[in-house]
Amino acid sequence: MKLFYIDSCIYINLWNKEGNEALGIPYWKIALDFFNKYSCSKIYFSGFILKELKYVLNEIEFHDKRRIFNNANFVKINLTSEELSQARRIESQSNYEISFFDIIHMLLSKKYNLILISRDKKLLQYCKKYKVDSGKPEDFL
Repeated sequence: MKLFYIDSCIYINLWNKEGNEALGIPYWKIALDFFNKYSCSKIYFSGFILKELKYVLNEIEFHDKRRIFNNANFVKINLTSEELSQARRIESQSNYEISFFDIIHMLLSKKYNLILISRDKKLLQYCKKYKVDSGKPEDFL
């Protein structure tokens, strides 16, 4: 069974129904198909995902949408303080080309042997560099 760590952009694609149908299948429909296909799989998340979502959504939306993480299929994971320091080092070495939160997502995925699902091109490039299994939702449909 595949185990996933889903970047916040995928939740936002779904909840905000993002994507232009004229350009092909909208991102939100791909995200919905992905979540439906893996509805019985474990999906991992962190407090950093929640922080990103809280920043993007208004307070009412955040409290409503965050309930998804109370589902038994969702598992919260954490990094140690040493791993957080490692994330800061990578951020500095990248000349701040990639965000600290994205590095956290990458390190958590690697630590727990998860597939990182994102649409962030820079994050996906860094995943390749650091040998973290990753891809877009449509890569796993």
